[in-house]
Amino acid sequence: MSTREPTILATSDGLRRGVRTEVEFAPLLLHAIELAGIDGRAPKLCHIRTAGGDQRQFNAALSEAGRAAGIDVSHLNLFPMPSVADTAGLVLEQDVVWVSGGSVANLLALWRLHGLDEILTEAWRAGVVLAGVSAGSICWHVGGTTDSFGPDLRTVTNGLGLLPYSNGVHYDSEAQRRPVYQQSVASGALPDGYATDDGVGLLYRGIELAEILSEVEGKAAYRVTRDGDVAREQRIEARLLPGASER
Repeated sequence: MSTREPTILATSDGLRRGVRTEVEFAPLLLHAIELAGIDGRAPKLCHIRTAGGDQRQFNAALSEAGRAAGIDVSHLNLFPMPSVADTAGLVLEQDVVWVSGGSVANLLALWRLHGLDEILTEAWRAGVVLAGVSAGSICWHVGGTTDSFGPDLRTVTNGLGLLPYSNGVHYDSEAQRRPVYQQSVASGALPDGYATDDGVGLLYRGIELAEILSEVEGKAAYRVTRDGDVAREQRIEARLLPGASER
């Protein structure tokens, strides 16, 4: 285990096209590993792609990226059955858990079916860094907006709730994201929360937002709060991580 304080890095990115590999770890994912504070051995990262249906081809690409970065990558698959007999043992021995994107609604249903919601909560309390992108960002919160049910975004409100906020992802790159998220907060369907542009992450220590981080210049996060029957948005500038790219 890597850090004593419960830590979550919830992002709208973290991977990018590789030069010698199909994908490579981008600054946000590398920062999640840095947060674990590992010295003297390769960091251990468990990748969970439940939201994308446990695609073995993507798993292989991420393993290759991990080898290139000196990171020991394992995968926890739930299709067609859990890939290990001791799911809790695998998760709790990690330094970082990284959750990929896809259907957050399906992810939450399957995690609860297999008891992974409780295992990840235990890991968070034990100091394993929890991180992820898109569905892997929303899942740690109370809920957010999702295309899990179709091309028209809807709200999901049964997140793990480790963080008592709502979450908006891909805020600047998908046309529906900003208005639907704001409408959901304004109506009370979602509690106040935070949204991220692509390339931006929310770093939480315990349940408090500690820092906004970005791997792309000019990107930001946003605090979205309910004010009567409207939503108010406040832009929060991000700290640019080493290795960040231009907009």
